[in-house]
Amino acid sequence: MENKNDLGGTFDTAVSLYEKMRPGYVGDIYKAIFDYVDIGESSRVVEVGSGSGQATLPVLQTGCSLTAVEYGENFSGLLRDKFEGYEKFRVVTGKFEDVPLENDTYDLVFSATAFHWVPEDIGYPKVYSILKEGGAFARFANRPQISRDDPELLREIDEIYDGHYNKYYGVRSGTRKWFTEESARAIADIPAKYGFTDIRYHLFRRDRTFTAGEYVQLLGTYSDHIAIEESERKVFFGKIEDAIERHGGMITINDTLDLELARK
Repeated sequence: MENKNDLGGTFDTAVSLYEKMRPGYVGDIYKAIFDYVDIGESSRVVEVGSGSGQATLPVLQTGCSLTAVEYGENFSGLLRDKFEGYEKFRVVTGKFEDVPLENDTYDLVFSATAFHWVPEDIGYPKVYSILKEGGAFARFANRPQISRDDPELLREIDEIYDGHYNKYYGVRSGTRKWFTEESARAIADIPAKYGFTDIRYHLFRRDRTFTAGEYVQLLGTYSDHIAIEESERKVFFGKIEDAIERHGGMITINDTLDLELARK
């Protein structure tokens, strides 16, 4: 099995597909962040792991100075093109843990479905050190769950995962767990170990519906799926697409979006 850092780089091989298929984030997440910390034209902000910039625009629209730290060369280029009209936007290509950033400087550090790639004992202390006193860290993510309302399709897809994904990665069958409020609470508690205070979390929900082909395209943006050997991946994806077609041709994804907030 490839290690976590190796998998992190696979996103950069699927830039256009990622931009097309990944869902972005609900507006209530940004409202909760901006209610927690005041961000405006005089603010300085860092985004960790910007990807294709799906979480970036609502923060840029505050008029702040935003530094996007992005590991992928291709994503970095896409970000520069996408937000070229924002004079106070810049992209730094590299891993967050390696990129030099000024201490006691930033009003907000945020990361959308990316901070899990940063080692905890490096990432949280670095965020704390670069924030101003009273500055905030916002970590949020999208946690998809498939077909709660179609248990037969879910069972069949689970069996396909057992035969391909779980076998490839050496994962024991039946160990997959969906994201819960307890999961969010556990993530929210982490910053306290590194000196953060005023810790809060929020949960948001939405549903998305895909055709069989669209869903397979979505799977092609997940790093752990991309990393599966190509011939194995084609068979794996083909079986999932066939299963969805046999169950009516559509699949619904029930998303839980979690936001964790902490203050220096």
